[in-house]
Amino acid sequence: MAYSSLLSLSLCFFVLFHGCFAQIEQETQRQRQQQQRFRTECHIDNLNAQEPTQRFESEAGVTEYWDQNDQQFQCAGVALVRHFIQRRGLLLPSFSNAPQLIYVVQGRGFQGAVIPGCPETFQSDSSSQGRGGRRSQQRGSDQHQKVRQIREGDILALPAGVAHWIYNDGESQLVLVSLLDTSNQANQLDENPRKFYLAGNPQQEQQQQGERQRQRQRWGQGQGQSRRQEGSQQSGSNIFSGFDEDFLADSFNVENELARRLQSRDDQRGRIVFVQDELQVLSPQRQEQEREERRWERDDNGVEETFCTLRLQHNIADPRNADVYNPRGGRLTSLNSLNLPILRYLQLSAERGVLYNNAILAPHYNLNSHSVIFAIRGNGRIQVVRHDGQNIFDGELREGQALTVPQNFAVIKKAGSEGFEWVAFKTNDNAMRNPLAGRLSAIRAIPEDVLINSYRINREQARRLKFSRDESTVFSSEYSAQRRRY
Repeated sequence: MAYSSLLSLSLCFFVLFHGCFAQIEQETQRQRQQQQRFRTECHIDNLNAQEPTQRFESEAGVTEYWDQNDQQFQCAGVALVRHFIQRRGLLLPSFSNAPQLIYVVQGRGFQGAVIPGCPETFQSDSSSQGRGGRRSQQRGSDQHQKVRQIREGDILALPAGVAHWIYNDGESQLVLVSLLDTSNQANQLDENPRKFYLAGNPQQEQQQQGERQRQRQRWGQGQGQSRRQEGSQQSGSNIFSGFDEDFLADSFNVENELARRLQSRDDQRGRIVFVQDELQVLSPQRQEQEREERRWERDDNGVEETFCTLRLQHNIADPRNADVYNPRGGRLTSLNSLNLPILRYLQLSAERGVLYNNAILAPHYNLNSHSVIFAIRGNGRIQVVRHDGQNIFDGELREGQALTVPQNFAVIKKAGSEGFEWVAFKTNDNAMRNPLAGRLSAIRAIPEDVLINSYRINREQARRLKFSRDESTVFSSEYSAQRRRY
């Protein structure tokens, strides 16, 4: 009996130990994923509002790149790209060495992401109706992986190595801004953002980028920077162009002429090409997709999703999804791994902000992430202060410009007379912000006597400091007018 009890107790301890050990392993793995980022350096004396430095025209659009070697992007370990896709323009299939978040700034279209090993769940017969609204009997049947309708305000999440394409089926230009997290653990190469094309001939684009980097090397940058640029200096076509033509023909079991078309060596259209007629793909109607999105928002607990059915998209521009709303000041919407579970694997999140004219976003700092702010509309004055109290940015951020705010650096935003809208990409799947003023602020949480002795003020001043601003996070301009009258 005693032996049986001892055995049962031992088994309980064994199960408890392994359960705790599994939790420790999970946390260790999570910390290990973040260690990659510590290789970046954030010795920043001055920040600047950044605009794209390279522009490449394609047949059906334009691609712009921000300078990846700028110190603020190196600090965050990210790269920023923007695409302008014309009507009936197709962004050719490609994949990257780093996970990325894509924000739809303007327009609509649809996107396909090819997840390895997952089935082609969209299937048609010869009489089915395609995306363009016409019968496709002459085309025969087709099957492919899921295609997603996208619209302004959507965030698209893409793991490293997942090939994707985007098509503009709207009446206006489709504008996308993409952040690639090159310091992510998923990137095992180096901190260069690399695009691997499945189609097209991006030779000119790669040549110009390589030449620009070679010039920087000749200007005497350090050995570490040279290693960063290594590997991006070669030029070439898509990845099929490097294979032997006969190997390709055998692999696909096709004739050599078709294998040569895969290599696209004579294709001068660039990475965004025109589709002659409406693109014919299988996709649910937009209303059906919106109903499905609402169902996920209502029912999803993050458990039901499998890798093949992971949601890769979430809209953060809809005012109904706002986390913070002040009818006199504006709104703030956060996207993290709690409402888009795939971000847990990407270790990224996002924030969409709207400030009305002259409204203020409370001074705050990001506890556990860098933040890359991209101005969507309007303009705002931003100040950034580093650990030693030094103001390293005090200026205007206008539409189309980007600014990096490193982790723990304090920042404040004030909208201009026309308001200010932005999207912020953050390098943590559950980025946290700590406000320094307002109803939910750090100052309000500190006892009065601590404030009195810290700032050498009297009790009345301490109480005014704590309670004069009842708004949280988003402040209206009315309080400032009242304060000036006071």
